[in-house]
Amino acid sequence: MTDTSEAAEATPTPVRRRTVLIATGATAAAVAVGTAVPEAPTADAADASAVAAAAVCTLTKEMTEGPYYLDGALVRSDIRETKTGFVLKLALTVVDDDTCAAIPNALVEIWHADVLGEYSGYVGSNGHSEPDNGTFLRGGVLTDSSGVANLTTVYPGWYRGRCVHIHVKVHTGVTLTSDGSFTGGTEVHTGQLFFNETITARVGALSPYSANTVTRTTLAQDSIYDDGGAASGLLTLTALGSSPASGYTGTLTLGVEV
Repeated sequence: MTDTSEAAEATPTPVRRRTVLIATGATAAAVAVGTAVPEAPTADAADASAVAAAAVCTLTKEMTEGPYYLDGALVRSDIRETKTGFVLKLALTVVDDDTCAAIPNALVEIWHADVLGEYSGYVGSNGHSEPDNGTFLRGGVLTDSSGVANLTTVYPGWYRGRCVHIHVKVHTGVTLTSDGSFTGGTEVHTGQLFFNETITARVGALSPYSANTVTRTTLAQDSIYDDGGAASGLLTLTALGSSPASGYTGTLTLGVEV
């Protein structure tokens, strides 16, 4: 197979820009980039969640879904299956970009490479041989009443030409199916989640990640990440212990047009 390390992502066709709200912590401010953006609501606004009240509103581009997307992802909170790697617990909050209100029952779907940089359904594209069941490290979960999607996976590996990242889609109005998947609905966001370079370097130096024989592309070298921080999908990572092997939590708040 020719190099499918998301080379297509390096020169993607122009993609739409959508208002995305990024939670940044203690303060809230509205930042307009190219167009007017509504201010974040006050803390006592009836429809504002605690997370959304601490959001900065900014414009960010959606990012290509890349060549490794597969339809029919399973609805499940833990997508690891038998894959090894350092645990990553994601808490992704989805809010309405117009009101900052949390959006419950939105399906947040993710997919990413394993420690060897291989995607299920495409094993071998990064030069490693391993079993491929077509489902590992793929799945999604509905947001709760606070708009939060909690997912458990492993810290991703890397593949040729791309930095460490996770792909994400947000769907509204989906119908869950009897086979554990979903159907219908509206896709309201397609993006990617990125990782602090210092943390990735520490993770990559340890087993099992050190078994990945492909040269790692750094965040600064990546053709997709545009150095926009949280506005470009950079996760806030918190260590779960004193060693990278203990794993991390990753948080980000995304606002979408519904």
